[in-house]
Amino acid sequence: MLRITELRLPLDHPPEALPAAIATRLKLAAHEVKAFSIFRQSVDARRVGAPSFIYAVDVEVKNEAAVLQRFAADHRIVPTPDMSYRFVAQAPADLKAQRPLIVGFGPCGILAALVLAQMGFKPIVLERGRAVRERTRDTWGLWRQHKLDPESNVQFGEGGAGTFSDGKLYSQIRDPQHHGRKVLSEFVKAGAPAEILTLAKPHIGTFRLVSMVENMRREIIELGGEIRFEQRVTGLLFADAPADDGAGQRRIRGVRLASGEEIESAHVVLALGHSARDTFAMLYESGVAMQAKPFSVGFRIEHPQSLINAARYGRHAEDPRLGAADYKLVHHASNGRTVYSFCMCPGGQVVAATSEPNCVVTNGMSQYSRAERNANAGIVVNVNPEDFGGSPENPLAGIAFQRQLEAHAFELGGGTYNAPAQRVGDFLAGRPSAQLGEVVPSYKPGVRPTDLASALPDWAIAAIREAIPAFEKQIKGFALPDAVLTGVETRTSSPVRLPRGDDLQSINVRGLYPGGEGAGYAGGILSAGVDGIRIAEAVALDLLRRG
Repeated sequence: MLRITELRLPLDHPPEALPAAIATRLKLAAHEVKAFSIFRQSVDARRVGAPSFIYAVDVEVKNEAAVLQRFAADHRIVPTPDMSYRFVAQAPADLKAQRPLIVGFGPCGILAALVLAQMGFKPIVLERGRAVRERTRDTWGLWRQHKLDPESNVQFGEGGAGTFSDGKLYSQIRDPQHHGRKVLSEFVKAGAPAEILTLAKPHIGTFRLVSMVENMRREIIELGGEIRFEQRVTGLLFADAPADDGAGQRRIRGVRLASGEEIESAHVVLALGHSARDTFAMLYESGVAMQAKPFSVGFRIEHPQSLINAARYGRHAEDPRLGAADYKLVHHASNGRTVYSFCMCPGGQVVAATSEPNCVVTNGMSQYSRAERNANAGIVVNVNPEDFGGSPENPLAGIAFQRQLEAHAFELGGGTYNAPAQRVGDFLAGRPSAQLGEVVPSYKPGVRPTDLASALPDWAIAAIREAIPAFEKQIKGFALPDAVLTGVETRTSSPVRLPRGDDLQSINVRGLYPGGEGAGYAGGILSAGVDGIRIAEAVALDLLRRG
């Protein structure tokens, strides 16, 4: 098979245009192209009013060797790579080693548990929150009744924070082993639409993610794994003697739960979310290596989705083949800060995402249809450890910085979990909003019009005020006076990193495997799932080595 990339066709091309384009690219007669399948399909909307489809296809042709020789210098025509997944190990029937523990059941923990189970290692998963349907009811309790459950919410529970998101399944990580394909294939097997294997920017949406997570949990259990909900890890257990690696490092022996129960294992995967703040504090007190890391803070911005469609697609704005338009924006401000769009959710809503009492945190989500009235995205500014006093002696300073902003947002919103909001026109003019305009904010429980100038540090406010008019030059209408800013967005990524070695173990605790978003090694569902697979492979190989 050959893979051909960068095949461009107009939006309204007929079905027969693609095989014709393949034959033309290869300089072959139509009968010499035996078969083809679409590997990737994307939309190029860089030219407003003239969007087009870009295809990558896998093709079977007559005399493949001759075709490859003819196009040896063309990087767009190459042999189709083998992207099939192969397990690195299989557990022997007489394996004596303790079962591996996985702390957290978000994308990283789910994929780590699934792959370990498929290899026969029967993992035990400890999730502090509840099963996904119970968790969904708890989350609606905040959105509809202003009632927060600190252990079951947008951040905590089966499926992780990504369950209440757009369900985006694309990433810019390097993935030479094609682990991302394994993640997508498992999602399809669990009930995701097959199109996620071919679309360049696939998404699933919250409702579909719920049933998928349940199906993956079911497979793990059927393969001998165990999932335990409402099991919060409050301590680590260490072996009495140093690890046998010659470096005098400590070795993990297991974990202690809030109930007082202790579970022993020589392999503990920390698949924490970026909001597991009490767990980070416990790890720090336990002496696990930890660093403060950069992240970003800002607001959510909402526009009519029709405005974004028109700005991106022009006269094709309502074409059903294109769906709701998205955007990706970056501005380098004059004060040295970078402002960028984050987690853009077409046809979605802004959601309450706090996990702690008396704090307001925003995020965005969409359903599969992306059919809601508004588009929303985070407009965020980079934050460095020196901005919040992060240092080797104070790696948790970023958490304190986040909490300060979130608590102030709670006050600005009126102290009821309503969020502070402001019209973009008022924000740019430096005046409070007494009321909102034509863009109806989607945030639930609700919003309170106010002045967001105090919601972020002065340098962040200045950078965002400079960026919005700059974004207007790329997306006509972005600076719409009635567009709505809702605060605050603080959980863009983990404020800490748990450094690990090439073997994916903590640099100072053998047998402890930090992974996913919370440990600072992922930035979304797909990358977290990939990291989970890599950790599962490392754990499996070490289990076999240790017997």
